[in-house]
Amino acid sequence: MRKISLFIAMSLDGYIAQPNDDLSFLKLVEKEGEDYGYAEFTSTIDTIIIGRKTYDYVVNEIGASHYDNGQRDIYVITRTERPKLGRTTFYTGDITELIKRLKSENGKNIYCDGGAEVINELLKHDLIDEFVISIIPILLGNGTKLFKDGRPEQAIELVTTKTFETGLTQLHYKRKK
Repeated sequence: MRKISLFIAMSLDGYIAQPNDDLSFLKLVEKEGEDYGYAEFTSTIDTIIIGRKTYDYVVNEIGASHYDNGQRDIYVITRTERPKLGRTTFYTGDITELIKRLKSENGKNIYCDGGAEVINELLKHDLIDEFVISIIPILLGNGTKLFKDGRPEQAIELVTTKTFETGLTQLHYKRKK
């Protein structure tokens, strides 16, 4: 069965975005030639689940080809119906049903790229199998928290920890079964 993985960055105090969905703090650890394992990670997936706000931000900043490179299926979780665009589906249904269906199909693994609403909905239903969380060395004090209150307790176990000269620390956990 396919697994769903979270690969995301957050501030030391747990924020994945500053107010107004500002992700500029991520630039603190940009270094030419360093992708913090992103290319290796994305070589293991063929499907991406992403919230509409995160999708819109990335498309505006980087371009749609960042997600839809013709080699993977993209599901943008949204409340507003939109026509399919290439391999990008704007999904308005029950996210838990989508994940259960995708996990049961053949293919590579599934990548959840945020945002917080999508992540926390998946956590409520214990659907995330693996967590790769990069800690950016900054205290933001405000913004969008990665983990929201009101979800069940879930045991996880540490797989690896990596540190980088930029100050970024990457934690890799998997769900205990």
